[in-house]
Amino acid sequence: MRLFHSLPLISFAAHSCVAEPSSEPQYVFSNPPVSESGYRIPTSYESAVLGRRILALSPLGTVGTVFPSSSDGHFSSQENRPDGLGGMPHALMEYVADCEDEGNPTFLAINIETSFKNVRDGSNISLSQQWTPRYPPDKRIKSTLFDWIFGRDKSEDTVPYSAANLPRFSLLGYIEKIDSMPTEALASCFVSKHSDAKYWLPGNRIHFSEFVRLVVTQVYWVGGFGDRAYIGWIPVEEWKNVTRKEWEAVTLPGEKKGWKEWTVGDL
Repeated sequence: MRLFHSLPLISFAAHSCVAEPSSEPQYVFSNPPVSESGYRIPTSYESAVLGRRILALSPLGTVGTVFPSSSDGHFSSQENRPDGLGGMPHALMEYVADCEDEGNPTFLAINIETSFKNVRDGSNISLSQQWTPRYPPDKRIKSTLFDWIFGRDKSEDTVPYSAANLPRFSLLGYIEKIDSMPTEALASCFVSKHSDAKYWLPGNRIHFSEFVRLVVTQVYWVGGFGDRAYIGWIPVEEWKNVTRKEWEAVTLPGEKKGWKEWTVGDL
């Protein structure tokens, strides 16, 4: 099959192309033009497949919660917080794993962490992840006339790829304890992604901890620039219905050497 023209080196197996976008794609103004021949925006399901691969391969994410308001009456775990934080958002890096392979991220929740204190005090939760290429592209986007004529000064590349052109997502939902898998199996999965987490496993002598899942209820996706990538909400059923076989069959930009930010190939 022909890949999405000008989508940056994302490959799909044919069986993953099953659903149409649930809403109109969003577009940007000044990207380099794309060919009209055979071009189409990826579907929401194809985007879900990519997102599930990002979740499986990315060990870190940003967790967002909200501080309880004073009217909630939940302060047993947050006696030392400053005044005036009620209702304010709070976001921090968190270790993430995909131990259940159902689209619900796995966390090792430690009782002293502010994010999980907020959850205990009634907050919902979000997880944001973005794809980080393993290798820089062989050919960069040239975004200005100066770049086209004189070439890019690589010494000025503080980020050696176009982060805005790469996929990312936010998962919204709530936390629940994982009782469906043995703790030993969860620990093995989690430590395989985070070797230092062995010191904080349930039963450690320092902090109370437990394995929990983020039960995903909403998915927001930004696949890259809007004239060539799907941007919008992904139906949660599509997110959860993606199979391991599907997300293992796709390739994200920069997983392999030799990729170019504006080129695609045929599968």
